[in-house]
Amino acid sequence: MANPQPIQWAQLLKLPAQPALPLQGRLRLVIVQAILAGRLGSGAALPSSRKLATLLGLSRNTVTSAYLQLADEGFLVARPRSGVVVAPNSRPRSPSQAEPVAGARGQPVNWTLRVRRSMLDRPTLSKPEQWSAYRYPFIYGNHDPQLFPTEDFRECCVRSLARSQLPNWTPDIEVDDVPDLIEQIRTRLLPARGVFALPEEIIVTIGSQHAYYLLAEALFDHRTRVGLEEPGHPHARNGFSMRSPELVEVAVDDKGLVVETLPGVDYIFVTPSHQSPTTATLSLDRRQWLLRQAELQDFVIIEDDYEAENLYQGEPMPAMKALDRSGRVVYIGSVSKSLSPALRLGYIVAPRNLIRELRAIRQAMVRHPSAFLQHAFALFLSLGHHDSHIRRVNQAMQERMTLAAQALREQLPDFGFVLPQGGASIWVRAPAWVDATELAAIARRHGVLIEAGDVFFNKPPCPCPFFRLRLSSIAAGLIAAGIHALGLAVDEMARARGLQRRPVGRPH
Repeated sequence: MANPQPIQWAQLLKLPAQPALPLQGRLRLVIVQAILAGRLGSGAALPSSRKLATLLGLSRNTVTSAYLQLADEGFLVARPRSGVVVAPNSRPRSPSQAEPVAGARGQPVNWTLRVRRSMLDRPTLSKPEQWSAYRYPFIYGNHDPQLFPTEDFRECCVRSLARSQLPNWTPDIEVDDVPDLIEQIRTRLLPARGVFALPEEIIVTIGSQHAYYLLAEALFDHRTRVGLEEPGHPHARNGFSMRSPELVEVAVDDKGLVVETLPGVDYIFVTPSHQSPTTATLSLDRRQWLLRQAELQDFVIIEDDYEAENLYQGEPMPAMKALDRSGRVVYIGSVSKSLSPALRLGYIVAPRNLIRELRAIRQAMVRHPSAFLQHAFALFLSLGHHDSHIRRVNQAMQERMTLAAQALREQLPDFGFVLPQGGASIWVRAPAWVDATELAAIARRHGVLIEAGDVFFNKPPCPCPFFRLRLSSIAAGLIAAGIHALGLAVDEMARARGLQRRPVGRPH
């Protein structure tokens, strides 16, 4: 663009609406984008700081500071009698154009035939695009802006960026983890679950799903028999299936995993604190029985301590790893799930020989999780922010559970559920005529998102009457109205089948 007019400069450098950036940062952003996109070429003269400040409604100091920083970064240069111009070589070089290789047009690659392990056809938990546009999101995987400890977490990130802290996380740690986080897991998180471990028995993962994949890569092949809860956690099922083991369903009842008639397996995966998805807590008797059977039948228990911190009443049950005396329990935990699943930090506790193998696999895969995030989380734990956050979350979830249970009894009295002692979801069984997948599709038209239950089964019933209501992404004040809207969706489904239901009352 040669010698733009004032109105063109105002359009070219219009500041974006990004409240997270100060005005100077937004101005730098639009100038850099214009240079990199080729709209401002090498040697192009920019308006004087006074003139640009007038055009954009900014202070002259803001424009001057932006110009100075861009000059320091090599995008601009100040020339005598020419003012501020775009620096030479400020835009990355592009490869020169070349003619395609002469000859007949080549055949495209058939990637469908080449892919050896496709996950596209495997059912998993997922959200629709634009999910946030739905008024009543009873779904998993979203942080709660009302509960997220913004200031506390920001404080820990800022402290980690202090010059004095840089040596603690900027060097390449290769196969290791940030020692401060390992120490916080070992001395703060694990003892609360009755688990005591040495530093060399802990590895940090990029969330629980990364833990599943690491274990599958190290331990499973097509000859391995892996017992999974039915219904169970779809992310674990999909992560384990990457190594094509034989998956064996193990029944679940209102007390969790049924342990009395276990099939012959090499490994068994269990979520004993709050079974995913039914929320049942595995009793102490069943935990002890499962550990005895592991020794007698020579199998290993993979324990995901799912939502163990979310307990609203009663005493916490010790983790199975706390009861383990023979090293037969591999323990999976999370440090980010209670904050936001997007933060992706978890860990595995296991015998040191297995941890060494997992570190080697992790290095080949991702080297290590973000050292900066590990350090920030270590500070978050050490300053007590995690403990106070969990207390707030538990109080909020208990309130939401009570509201959801009351609304379900009023709006959907023919639907069954058991109010859990913890966690953040309710497992609902609809009448036999309801298919939850169809109900979920109808509910969307009423602004409601639910998790249809078929995704939690390896072999789902047909029709599948189960669905899960997740309460971590919806405000307490919207729960009653959301379940009222769900009742309207059920009525619509019933009318299409020629069935009569009692009228749904208004939400309180």
